[in-house]
Order: sequence, then structure tokens, then C-alpha cells
Amino acid sequence: MMRQSPMPAARAAEKLLVAYFAYTAALSLYFPLSGSRRFWIFAVLALAVAYAWAAVRASRDYSLRRDLAALAFTLVAYRQMNQFRPDRHTYELERQWIVWDRLLLDEYGMRARIESLGMLLPGILELAYLVVYAVGPFGLLVLYWWNRQACTSRFLLVYLVGTLGAYALFPYFPSEPPRAVFPGLDLPGITTAIRDANLRIVGGYGIHSSVFPSAHVSSAFSAAWGLLVSVPREKRWIAGVMAGYAALVAAATVYGRYHYAVDAAAGFGVSLVALGIAVRFAARR
Repeated sequence: MMRQSPMPAARAAEKLLVAYFAYTAALSLYFPLSGSRRFWIFAVLALAVAYAWAAVRASRDYSLRRDLAALAFTLVAYRQMNQFRPDRHTYELERQWIVWDRLLLDEYGMRARIESLGMLLPGILELAYLVVYAVGPFGLLVLYWWNRQACTSRFLLVYLVGTLGAYALFPYFPSEPPRAVFPGLDLPGITTAIRDANLRIVGGYGIHSSVFPSAHVSSAFSAAWGLLVSVPREKRWIAGVMAGYAALVAAATVYGRYHYAVDAAAGFGVSLVALGIAVRFAARR
């Protein structure tokens, strides 16, 4: 009698997604949310559980479709955080954070240095901010291109820890971006077409729960750490390039007034947790 092969287990990234949405569901019971908001949050948890179950049932090998589906849940997680938005913002945190921004932008001359070459550096920073949504798929495509499919699970885990880790802190720091709290103040002196595109995206798809920490920064750096432990040693330069790009994203968030400087610093801090997981993978390898 032939022995049936065992059903493959869910990958670490898929388990993390279920754990994260279970966390947000539990958190919704702590915060004074309406019944409709809680229903939406628990519905997403059910969707994540269904995805993890279907992924295990449908695929016994590595699949780009399966990996991209896991990444798609970061968009769901981002929108879910809007259910934790406060009915009214007090702007207490923002009034403290703006002091550091003005010190950095004005006293230390960050804005003047960026604009010293005309539209070049502002355009580069805005472009870096615009394409940050593609760093996850880019990392996966790099691994598939270099035949590192077996490493996609570890890349996804590191990337998701950095991205979802930022989202997990949003409810505790209700805040709005500086361009909204302080309209017309501290803005870039140079406006580009790419900036206009960024403003349309954040204006139409943005949420109103929190900007702390910056998930743009945490996800970009976490993609770098994920690549660091997923590519061969001789190709680790791609992780260095990604880390350099993440630094541009961090600068863009502050210069473009999408985030406060403390948001960017906290986003980098969250990515260090993902880096710790990456280091563990490297040690095991």
C-alpha cells in the first residue's frame, strides 16, 4: 500500500499574516470601535486564514503567484488600519514632532542642500518615494531570476515583519502627516510632476489612523535585509543597493512632508527587528 505524502505546512510568512490579523482582531476589542469596524477587521482575519489554508492545499512547491498573494495582504493590512482612526485628532504628538523637523530642515539645512542642484535631487527623492510600493515584488523577481525560489519564504518573512511591524504600532500613535496638520508650512521649495503623482496617491489611498512609524521606510530597509540573507554571497551587492535606496526613501518622507523625522527613524528601528530575524537566518544557513 502506497503511503500518502504529508500535506505541506504553511510557510512562515503565511503564519505571520494569520498571526498579525489575529492581533488586529484582538486589538479591535480593546479600542472603542463601532461594530461595523470590528466586523471588517474580523472579516480580514477570516480572509487571511482562508488564504493560508488554500495556499497549502493548492501548492506543494514554490510559486510566484503564492508569494505575490502574500505581498498583496500588506495592502489589505494598510487599509485595515483605517478602522483604528480616531474620531478626532488632537495633534499633540504632531506639535512635538514638528520641532525636530524644522531643526533638521531649516537649522541643519537639509532642504537647502537637497534643492541646491535644482530639480535633480527633489526629483530623485520623489521617485524613490513613488516606487517604494514595488520593493516587495522586486525582491521576489530578483530571487526567481537568480533561481533562488527556495529563499522566497525567508525574504517574505523578513519583509513582512518590517512592514506589518510598522502597521501594528499605528493604533497607539494616532497622527496625521505634516502636510495636513501644518498646511502650507515647511513644504519643499521645488515641485515636480512626480511629487504631484505622489500627492494624488497618498490623498486618494492614504489612511487617517497614524503616520508613526513610517512603513515606507521600514518596508524598504526590510526588503534590503531580506535580500541580504536570500541571495548568494557574491550577489549581496543588490542588498546594499536596496539599503541605499531605502535611505533615499527615508529622506524623501521628511523632505516631502509625508512623514515626520521621528516617523522615519522609528521605521528604521522597526526594520532592525526584521534585520535580527535576517541575521538568525544567516546564522542557520
